[in-house]
Amino acid sequence: MQDTDPTSVSHEITSLAQLEELYGSPKQISIDKEVGYISPHYKTFIEASPFFALTTVSEEGTDCSPRGDPAGFVKVIDEKTIEFPDRRGNNRIDSLRNIVQDPRVSLLFMIPGVGETIRINGKAKISVDPARLEAHKIEGKLPKSIMVVTVETIYYQCQKAIYRSGLWTEEAKVDRKTVPTAGQMAQALSKVEFDGDAYDKAYPGRIKETAY
Repeated sequence: MQDTDPTSVSHEITSLAQLEELYGSPKQISIDKEVGYISPHYKTFIEASPFFALTTVSEEGTDCSPRGDPAGFVKVIDEKTIEFPDRRGNNRIDSLRNIVQDPRVSLLFMIPGVGETIRINGKAKISVDPARLEAHKIEGKLPKSIMVVTVETIYYQCQKAIYRSGLWTEEAKVDRKTVPTAGQMAQALSKVEFDGDAYDKAYPGRIKETAY
């Protein structure tokens, strides 16, 4: 008798052939929008973005970190090159460690109120060129380093994900009190004595002093 036990049936996609059969072929515009240089429209989008997510990779694994500054902080040097500062953070320098080991990076640019995003894949290097550090000075403070990315591919992503999430709508905003604070999470996970409440209370003033 044939085994009809549903637990014996695998529902996992394990091959490109299965994947392509499930999804079919992309539309031509989805292919054409990917280019190997920063077009004028893509340049305008990048320079208007105050935020992007940076993904890096190494033998130890992958990492994704947020990057933000006033719009224009990512400088388009030419059709193949962008650069941006590494600002103060938690000093784990996970992204920088990865880039030293493996230069491959991906970036996802977002603009508040805009549905489309821009995706870049390329290779990065870390620079401490004094002239370039000076170009990214804010409030009289220099970044410790800058990242220079050579663009291999760039393309825009349509609005569907932003539309479905309602990301930029007032209705999508949540009451901050309904999710854990940084202090609460840190206190719960810390292996040393840590006052989460004091951390949260001091943070608004501290971030103004330490953002740069």
